[in-house]
Amino acid sequence: MPDDKALREQIAKTLDWEESHANFDSAVKGLAPALRGRVAPGLPYSPWQLLEHIRRTQADILEFCVAKNYKEKEWPKDYWPEGAEPPTTKAWDESIQAVKRDQKALAALALDSKTDLTARVPNGTGQTYLREVLLTADHTAYHVGELIVVRRLLGAWPSGDRCLRRAHPSFRRS
Repeated sequence: MPDDKALREQIAKTLDWEESHANFDSAVKGLAPALRGRVAPGLPYSPWQLLEHIRRTQADILEFCVAKNYKEKEWPKDYWPEGAEPPTTKAWDESIQAVKRDQKALAALALDSKTDLTARVPNGTGQTYLREVLLTADHTAYHVGELIVVRRLLGAWPSGDRCLRRAHPSFRRS
């Protein structure tokens, strides 16, 4: 069997890459506490709600992949916080740390040569480990984009910054 280390590394990297857009860390970094629970005009959620949704969804996917007795969550109740404001001043930072922790755990799953990425997740109905990692990357990237839009509308994103990686070497064509 060919060595798939490079492929696994690329798959794991998708969970938080910043190759063509801002990553999770950039989207949550430096947001003033007073804005974390603010809902921008025309939008249905605050930065806190988006952060918590990312965290809860990623945690659920990780649990789905690794728990022997996974219990399916209730949509949307278990995936979105009720209130726009973080419940405590520490909740924002704790949520960010939980996203990073679970992101590392999913990356470790993808990097582990004992994990057959094309195997079906035992708790599922046909989903594979590869599908779950890519689903997490896609879901997080989508909501990171929304976090940036919310921050722009709240005046809390650098005004001239369209894409943090617009000058990345992979975009340059010879």
